Order: sequence, then structure tokens, then C-alpha cells
Amino acid sequence: MLTDSDIMAVLPAKDIKRAKDFYRDKLGLEPSESAEEDSLIYRGGHGTGFLVYQTENAGTAKNTQMGWATDDLEREVEELRGRGVVFEEYDQPGLKTENGIATNEWGKAAWFLDSEGNILNISQRA
Repeated sequence: MLTDSDIMAVLPAKDIKRAKDFYRDKLGLEPSESAEEDSLIYRGGHGTGFLVYQTENAGTAKNTQMGWATDDLEREVEELRGRGVVFEEYDQPGLKTENGIATNEWGKAAWFLDSEGNILNISQRA
């Protein structure tokens, strides 16, 4: 039943205006619509999208909450750094980044935080 349905990620924001500014200024994204006064919907490729909604629970997750797939990770990282995005550095079992990028047999990935403390990811499969 859900196999053919579009998937939409849902991200929390303590301050919806601050989140909107981050996604516009740092990631170059504009909301395609607003479901309610305190929520924004962004559309991506192939029927994908994500909702950002205001809640006090923002920034409490310690895991990757959403990611984008790309064919050129280094280019995306460089462009985002030019917009002021700071990439996380990890050094733990099974995950080590160098200059913000982890490389493994599955490909490459980089993580950053949005204005609300949500962990976001860009990845490139091998």
C-alpha cells in the first residue's frame, strides 16, 4: 500500500521564522506551501519533500533526521560551506570524517546541523 506513496520527512523547529531563514539563506530552499501558520513544506525531486513545524521538541534527536542524495558530494559541501554551513566532524567506531566528509565502501557522506539543531546529511553512493 505505501510502496507507491510519496515520502515526506518531518523536522521540528523551535523558531519557524529562524528555520525558514536558514533553509533559504544557507541551503537556497524556498517553501512551496504552508500547511498551517507554524509549518512549512519544501519540495524536492521525484515527489519527495519535507515539512518543518514549530515545536519545543526541536534539536533533541541525536541521530540523522533527513538527508539528500547527490552525484557530487564535494561540490555540494563546497557550495554549502560558501553559504556558511558548518559540517560536523566525527571520530567514532565505524564513522570518521576528514574535512567533514566520511568515506566508506558505501560511498561518501557529510553531516551538518540546521538552525534548530536537527542533524542533516548529504550522501553520495559509491
